[in-house]
Amino acid sequence: MDIQGKVALITGGGSGIGRATALRLASEGAAVVVADVDEAGGRETVSQIEAAGGRAAFVRADVTREADARAMVAFAEETFGGLDILHNNAGITTGRPRWPDVEPERWARVLDINLRGVILGTQYAIAALRKRGGGAIVNTASMAGIGYGFPPDPVYAATKGGVVLFTASLAPLKDEANIRVNCVCPGIVDTPMFRGGAAEASEEERRAREEAMRQIAILQPEEIADAVAELIRDDTLAGRAMWVRNGVPREVAPLSGSQRALRG
Repeated sequence: MDIQGKVALITGGGSGIGRATALRLASEGAAVVVADVDEAGGRETVSQIEAAGGRAAFVRADVTREADARAMVAFAEETFGGLDILHNNAGITTGRPRWPDVEPERWARVLDINLRGVILGTQYAIAALRKRGGGAIVNTASMAGIGYGFPPDPVYAATKGGVVLFTASLAPLKDEANIRVNCVCPGIVDTPMFRGGAAEASEEERRAREEAMRQIAILQPEEIADAVAELIRDDTLAGRAMWVRNGVPREVAPLSGSQRALRG
């Protein structure tokens, strides 16, 4: 898909990966709707896009609320005439205290934002994409949702693993409706979410984290934006996960045995 002239909706667009992707797609000629609960951050992203000569608009949306999911898609259609691209990016970690000591209400919020929000956004975007003859959806998953999980935050890992499998399950939409759903799986990225986790860590954990960071290349949000743009442009990919690992060139994950069987 050529990004030029398309309309993109990005959740969690007020900072981090969402902001970087919004700026990237706008620089390639897309009109961008920035959706976030952080109004100040979302409007700042819009200001940066407009200052660079792009087109953008902000809509406040809590991705866990069905009404907001519907409204943000409708806003894109009303503001820019349709919807071609959705980046389901909004996400949070469990934070402190760690599971199992964390209150259920707190980890339930992680489930709602990271997984339910992706499902809702995708569900309500599909009708809008069908009107345009197809489109592209990119979900933000994580390397934490691949392979061995993420012991420091098992609930976060579970949600991201769910995003990967949800994405894979939607591969048939490519043939049914010309809608390609893929996901990006970043490693450790320098975002407000990552820095916030560092602030909550104990002194011992901070020292361990700093040592680990000296041994790996921390990804920048712009690197994930590059991967999102690649998934949008590549019309051959559907239901796939792109790994963006620290210090390793990005690559599309190989198909599993079950995926190969389903695809003949």
